Amino acid sequence: MDKLKKVLSGQDTEDQSGLSEVIEASSLSWSTRLKGFIACFAIGILCSVLGTLLLWVPGKGLSLFAVFYTFGNIASIGSTIFLMGPLKQLKRMFEPTRLIATIMVLLCFALTLCSAFWWRNKGLALIFCILQSLALTWYSLSFIPFARDAVKKCFTVCLA
Repeated sequence: MDKLKKVLSGQDTEDQSGLSEVIEASSLSWSTRLKGFIACFAIGILCSVLGTLLLWVPGKGLSLFAVFYTFGNIASIGSTIFLMGPLKQLKRMFEPTRLIATIMVLLCFALTLCSAFWWRNKGLALIFCILQSLALTWYSLSFIPFARDAVKKCFTVCLA
């Protein structure tokens, strides 16, 4: 368990430079990180569900849906910052194995908000929200060893 804590918090390297000692000295405890992760993730889920419910509000429902749903997904991704730290999270997001998935998630976030505020197209906003969820799922699977390969094989078998 200690090894998992060290890997997730970015403390798995052996050399300790002066900067890493300062960062380590000012970091949160493991229990505080876990509580922050759970709270942020729960807020993200709550915002996404609330956004889905607000879709049916006449008038401003589309804008509220897009904002709450997108903010919920951002909060869910941001919750892992508590486990890994912000710099390690950014580094891992833009690793070659998940670069395309990260770009797709960020692009879908932007396009969802654009379709709600500028284009005011409810159907397009829904499509981008669905794509946002799919891209976020694919991004999340990149953190589980061999999960993407298993999903690809599953779809290949189902479609064949």
